[in-house]
Amino acid sequence: MALKRHGFVLRRRAVGFTQESLAEAMNVERSTVSRWESGKVSPQPYIRPRLAAVLCVSVEELSDLLAVNTEAEVPSTERTRYAMQNPSRVDLVVVAELRDGMQTLADRYDRMPSTTLLAQAGRHAGHVAFLAGEAPAGRVQREMRVLQADSATFMGQLVWDASQRHDHSTARSYYAQSLEVGRYLRDRTAEGHALLRTCYVALYGANDYREALDLALETARTTRYTSHVISGLAMLHAAEAHAFLGEGRECERALAGAERHLDQANSADAAHELLSPTHFGRLAGSCYLTLGDYRKAQRHLEDTAVGLQDRRKSRAIVLGNLSLSWIRAGDLDAALVAFTDAVDELQGTRGGGGMNIIFRAARELRTWRSEPAVQEAQAGSWH
Repeated sequence: MALKRHGFVLRRRAVGFTQESLAEAMNVERSTVSRWESGKVSPQPYIRPRLAAVLCVSVEELSDLLAVNTEAEVPSTERTRYAMQNPSRVDLVVVAELRDGMQTLADRYDRMPSTTLLAQAGRHAGHVAFLAGEAPAGRVQREMRVLQADSATFMGQLVWDASQRHDHSTARSYYAQSLEVGRYLRDRTAEGHALLRTCYVALYGANDYREALDLALETARTTRYTSHVISGLAMLHAAEAHAFLGEGRECERALAGAERHLDQANSADAAHELLSPTHFGRLAGSCYLTLGDYRKAQRHLEDTAVGLQDRRKSRAIVLGNLSLSWIRAGDLDAALVAFTDAVDELQGTRGGGGMNIIFRAARELRTWRSEPAVQEAQAGSWH
């Protein structure tokens, strides 16, 4: 029988547990974990706080992960339900409905903890992959395959964020699926998006800056004639890889290349929804922070934070970097303002990128650990 608690399974994998090792950590039988995942039984109330702690989620988030959804509840309309029962009859209307469903999840991503989206997103991706394999040849099949690539890319992003950017292998496996579909379709934009997301894992997760640089440049070459958006984003991340490698001149050149691509992007670009007016400032600020030019970093990051009021996970990253820039410049008061604002943004989203940067800022604040304001900010960080 297919697993019904997809979110629970993905979270267990994201934090590095097999069924056996989770059972050992919880002092239960492996079959008990299997029954939790299948929806046959639920963890007893007394065991839930410890299970939540082991999975690094809150008790409320654990309840969301354990919510059981029957297959009949997944399709949102009569037409999609019919397609799931008769997959060879899938049509462009069903494709549009499924894409709308994925967009709804993507819209919620920046406002909610990723752990609460895993179950629904996993089911949605499963339905998309199933129908993509059964769709009739021609335009319908191609559109389903494009949606399959996009769904796999989104799942990689979601799993990586839910794991606080630690589960590189699962994220990469989803991106590899997307890359395979993109190449099968000869869709350079889908291929480039998967490569770009893989670059993020190398750059911000594995800290393999040379691999990240190679992936960013490969992305830019792949989409050079098909998507100025993805090429521009790739060059921004190439710039950040150069910054991490201490290559300031190359970083500046890559930023200039990114700016040229982004200036040419228009609404007809297939990846237009990936572009935000704040992208350049966010990445340029991070580059200058890494290179030690704190004044330039602060100028970019402060302007960017103002434009990110509706994107809480991204804003937390920007504010975290702004806090680091003030810490390293020796301005404690300004650092604490940015640090507190970043923590406030994280309270409702628990975004992996922001969490990692805030932990780094908290470590660097130890220089002033005798200061009452620092003690207060750190003591109240996650309450």
